[in-house]
Amino acid sequence: MARTQTDRCPGVLAVHQAADGGLARIRVPGGVLSGQQLDVLRQAALELGDGRLELTSRGNVQIRALTPDGPRELSDRLFEAGLLPSISHERVRNILASPLSGLDQDSRYDVLPVATVVDRELCARPGLAALPGRFLFALDDGRGDLAGVRADVGVRAVDGREALLSLGGGSRGVRVGWGEVAGVMVAAAEAFLSERDGEEWRIAELERGEDRILGRLGVQATEELPTTSTTIDAGLHGDALVVTVPLGSLTQEQAAAIAQAAGAAGTADALSAAGEVGVGVAGVAQVGVRITPWRSVVVPAVAGEQLERVGLVTRPDSVWNGVTACAGRPGCGKALADVRADAARMTPNMRRDGRRVHWSGCERRCGKPAGEFVDVLAVGNGYLVDGEPM
Repeated sequence: MARTQTDRCPGVLAVHQAADGGLARIRVPGGVLSGQQLDVLRQAALELGDGRLELTSRGNVQIRALTPDGPRELSDRLFEAGLLPSISHERVRNILASPLSGLDQDSRYDVLPVATVVDRELCARPGLAALPGRFLFALDDGRGDLAGVRADVGVRAVDGREALLSLGGGSRGVRVGWGEVAGVMVAAAEAFLSERDGEEWRIAELERGEDRILGRLGVQATEELPTTSTTIDAGLHGDALVVTVPLGSLTQEQAAAIAQAAGAAGTADALSAAGEVGVGVAGVAQVGVRITPWRSVVVPAVAGEQLERVGLVTRPDSVWNGVTACAGRPGCGKALADVRADAARMTPNMRRDGRRVHWSGCERRCGKPAGEFVDVLAVGNGYLVDGEPM
């Protein structure tokens, strides 16, 4: 008989009680928001939480310090804004997509419309509400920016006709036509639920999980996945601007500036229906607001100067690019230090050799980035940097 552990992954309805109050995590499939939707989140953070919007390593948004009545009011606001289309599936809509998809020459295929279909199919199947909140879908547009996330179910564009499907971060893939990708991804999630015994949260945790799920799908992974990967730095990328949010925490002024920039470019209607955007056609009208897994946002390129004025980073040479941190004290009761304050003070003088940096308040290392990074860990009497005293 299957044994099911309690899934403590936060959501909008399943709010985590942190030291500073309720913590709600809002899933943003594909990272896509209209300026209007971002402003709804900003106002909710101001009126129901601590005023800030936290960006996560999965391109989602968190609101902290919710009042006791906050979750109900927040869910009502999100529903009205189109950000809570399914009550039963709200924690399982973990869908990453290449943030610059369709915006530059490195995009082999615009995966955002496919991400929208995956989300719709996911929410339409009642049984998939049982997926763990950690289960992750990812759609890479071929550039390799999501190569390191080790998604449970991932695809990487080969060209405009096909993608390579991979499971559990494996090294081999299956060629799938784009017309079939969404259906196959959702079917793989259903196969995982059929194979797990209640103890496994991810495909990688399931013994021979990749083979067992491929067997249920009736396919074999015979192609080597590309090993090339890339990072998306702050700065201009065609008609889009990648903007780093220092330590992944948006102030009210910063969130308002981003929402205004997206609205000024006339993108609110286009981005609220991202699945209907023309495939592969770059332009300002396609940008709106896209949240990345690296605590940055993609906005129209015309917005640069006004965003710099509110403390956001628009240059690739900034010391704040690739620097992230968990909540730390006082927000988290398990943290051993105020890592955000310490990171703000010490980051400009850190040696990092081009690597990302993550500051953790305890050994759980919440929010750590995928791939290689400088590991700054609080140990009570200071910090360890990659295991050595700072």
